[in-house]
Amino acid sequence: MSRPTARKAAPKGEYIETDSGNKVSRRSAITGTANITLGGRTVIMADVVLRGDLHPTRAVPSSSGKEVTPTSISIGRCTVISTGSVIKPPSRISRGQTHYYPMKIGDNVFVGPNCTISAISISSHVHIGANVTIHPFALIKENVKILPNTVVPANMVISSGSVVGGRPARIVGEVGEGWGVSGGGAGTGLGVGGGSEEKWVEGGDLRELVRSIK
Repeated sequence: MSRPTARKAAPKGEYIETDSGNKVSRRSAITGTANITLGGRTVIMADVVLRGDLHPTRAVPSSSGKEVTPTSISIGRCTVISTGSVIKPPSRISRGQTHYYPMKIGDNVFVGPNCTISAISISSHVHIGANVTIHPFALIKENVKILPNTVVPANMVISSGSVVGGRPARIVGEVGEGWGVSGGGAGTGLGVGGGSEEKWVEGGDLRELVRSIK
């Protein structure tokens, strides 16, 4: 009598998908998950580091009147964090102690591969190219394009509608009318999903790009 054949385990996909449609790579490194919020339909790719363990030490009052510890990293809807990027809340040293501050990233933000980001706030519809470094407490307003290899200094405020480039960063242009609505192009070649992404527009709604990443 032959031995029963062992049932093979179902192959695991690259991404774990949550009830709200977030896709998180099994090869990402996420610490302090209780201190991270994802808005829905957001993608965290392989080798991304999210430092939720670096949480604010100062409690703040909530709507109920009780003091709570703020979320370390808050990421909005339809945002894509590409391979190899590091997202780390900003910090400063006061009286010999390191204090971390909550970071907020808006909706429809694209972060290119191998970026290091410690901004205090990135508003919605921002496109960040590959190999960008954003130093602590930088504030990036909506509808901004940051060119590849840019270094944004600490505390820099980037106004809405700007194109930014350089090391250190400076405003080199404006995104112009139609940003996020017309123009742009396919995601192919950006290295975020194996070159099979559907057409999507920089600064626009990234649902098509999120849907295509599997």
